[in-house]
Amino acid sequence: MSEPPVQLQEDSLEVLQLLDDEREWSAFSRPDAAGHGCWESNVMIEGMYCAACSLTVEDALKSVPGVVSAEVSAGSQRARVVWESSSVAPSRWMQAVRESGYRAVPANDAFARARRQAESRKALWRMMVAGLCMMQVMMYAYPAYVAKPGDLTMEMEQLLRWASWVLTLPVIFFSCGPFFSSAWRDIVHRRISMDLPVALGMLITFVVSTAGTFDPAGVFGREVYFDSLTMFVFFLLGGRWFELRLRDRTAGALEALMNRLPDSIARQKADGQFERVSVRRLQAADVIRVLPGEVFPADGVVVRGQTSVDEALLTGESRPVVRHTGEEVISGSHNLSAAVLVRVERLGEQTRFAQIVSLMESASTSKPHLAKLADTIAKPFLIGVLIAAGLSCAYWWSTDPERALMVAVSVLVVTCPCALSLATPAAMLSAAGALAQKGVLVRRLDAFEALAAIDTVMFDKTGTLTRDAMVLGETSVRDGIDPQHALAMAAAVAQHSLHPASRALVHAASQTGLMDQCVVSDVFETPGQGLQAKIILEGRDQGAAELRLGSAEYCGVERDETSGSLVFLSLDDHWLATFELQEDVRPDATATVAVLKESGLDVHLLSGDAREAAQRVARLVGISAVQGQCSPQDKLDFLRDAQLRGRKVAVVGDGLNDGPVLAGAHVSFAFGQAVPLAQAQADFLVSGSRLMDVAQAIGLAKRTMAVVRQNLWWAAIYNSVCVPLAVLGMLPAWLAGIGMASSSLLVVLNALRLSRQGSDEGLL
Repeated sequence: MSEPPVQLQEDSLEVLQLLDDEREWSAFSRPDAAGHGCWESNVMIEGMYCAACSLTVEDALKSVPGVVSAEVSAGSQRARVVWESSSVAPSRWMQAVRESGYRAVPANDAFARARRQAESRKALWRMMVAGLCMMQVMMYAYPAYVAKPGDLTMEMEQLLRWASWVLTLPVIFFSCGPFFSSAWRDIVHRRISMDLPVALGMLITFVVSTAGTFDPAGVFGREVYFDSLTMFVFFLLGGRWFELRLRDRTAGALEALMNRLPDSIARQKADGQFERVSVRRLQAADVIRVLPGEVFPADGVVVRGQTSVDEALLTGESRPVVRHTGEEVISGSHNLSAAVLVRVERLGEQTRFAQIVSLMESASTSKPHLAKLADTIAKPFLIGVLIAAGLSCAYWWSTDPERALMVAVSVLVVTCPCALSLATPAAMLSAAGALAQKGVLVRRLDAFEALAAIDTVMFDKTGTLTRDAMVLGETSVRDGIDPQHALAMAAAVAQHSLHPASRALVHAASQTGLMDQCVVSDVFETPGQGLQAKIILEGRDQGAAELRLGSAEYCGVERDETSGSLVFLSLDDHWLATFELQEDVRPDATATVAVLKESGLDVHLLSGDAREAAQRVARLVGISAVQGQCSPQDKLDFLRDAQLRGRKVAVVGDGLNDGPVLAGAHVSFAFGQAVPLAQAQADFLVSGSRLMDVAQAIGLAKRTMAVVRQNLWWAAIYNSVCVPLAVLGMLPAWLAGIGMASSSLLVVLNALRLSRQGSDEGLL
């Protein structure tokens, strides 16, 4: 049995070097699409708390020779690294991250969740210790606030100070540990992050208060600030703990998807017995047994049995679907009801599941333009904070040294670029998660900004507004022939064929209860022409008649077939009936177009099919602007002309033959079941069957950008108001701590509203 993937319980260089084995790369990397011997790895970065941290990790990765590119997201705490296998090994760039003070682990590391849970428990303990000590310190500080002159003796006041100092020690040495260790790491590496000014504020407050406790008559002896210190430490830790829990929800959702496949499965041996093997040992054509409750490890076909399957996470379809013998199952879906035997057809990177994981990884590490801008100003902002704190201290020092230091502390604590940096990615990641639950995958977060600005939607027809299946339209019959009887005869022959036209006739007959009303024999199919069979009719003495179903030529009918998809039925070379087959318009196509129009969007239909077919579908769904017989170049010309006129166009296609127009659109949707393996030019991939998902994605994009604007305005107003107040000495340290903690928390909570909004909301 093959060895399981390496899991990093330790991050020593020796353990990291285990990942240099090329056989391990597939567990956390894939060959880069650009080729040239490059690999793309998706890793988790532990220890990041702000945008400055993500920039530090990016710089550390990019400094390693052989690393082509690196993109780190503070919102999802993930990194995408492209590296040359001939120049650098994974352990080298992971070690570079470690040397910068952080930790890089494979995105599918089994211990990652355990470490996050342990970190969350530690954060909770630190917060609880800070909260308990804060309450006791506040109790000892209260008499000094309410006492009148002469109520407290010097000895009593000094005793209360000493008690507060003792109770503050656990806060400093335990609760403040992460802030101090992170700040020291920044100093050692000559850089700056959000923890450095916060740690300086904590240290200054403790030193000033300690000096006042040990030397009451000294320059800092007038007042101590143990209550303010413990209070803002408690609020900072509380905000960080809640933020950690909220981020864990996002990371946990992606983790649940990535680690969805089982580690092992029962494979059938040559003698018919089953053996348990690692999923990585499976090969195409293997037969596996999947029990109820297990996950299908590969794409395949059911060869024995029948079961219901949950494909919600992959297709967005909320109801279980039944899979019979001969039908396909997809990796990552859950077997719900019965054991089945499955023949493996696609494994690893070839599966839809792998493509979906890749898309979600890419989206979670991509940075929208607004987020890049916020990250760029994060470090200069923090440097400005330190300068502002120093200038404030210098301004107040001549009049009141003690107050000067506390003003500096307030400036250091109150400023928070985290809210500014999290404003955009937090909202977009939340929206991307909400769409993923509906089967709509986001390839890049920038697409939300583009989608919110569109004013025109251009639809393809086949496979987008219509489904691949055909439906029966009008039926024409010879005089004296009952249309229902003609359909019953046609269905009796058609049920012996898998041709789409035959399936449409069988479906129509079964819907009207006409199946099995006629009995045929000696059925023979001529590929590309039609079927012939023998049928015994009542009142006929000459024996069985010859029944033919197919093209006009095959049935001996002189008719023009250019007007549509026609299927003919003849009896003994005499025309009996003509069945017009039409494309099956998606059930929600009309409602989707109506919602888009009501929102003020222009809707167009451009199709490569005949003008009559395109106009028929356009009439059915309510689109007035329609063009048929369009080549890919015609569609691209329409798009460019609209863009020259200042229009922002969203293109919705089937992702198979619309590559140029999908790539050139302001934003694009690839639609259909084959989407994840089809055209990679689209920004949004709709893997389900609901066209309304497009309208809902547009509506969610508009709400997402509204939330982004709210977050950015909140971050800007918060800093522009609170920083001057702190500089002027009007904002105490404890209130500054509350402000800093609440600013980031408010941004994240506001973003999470997007994932909790009704999944069936329309565009508005």
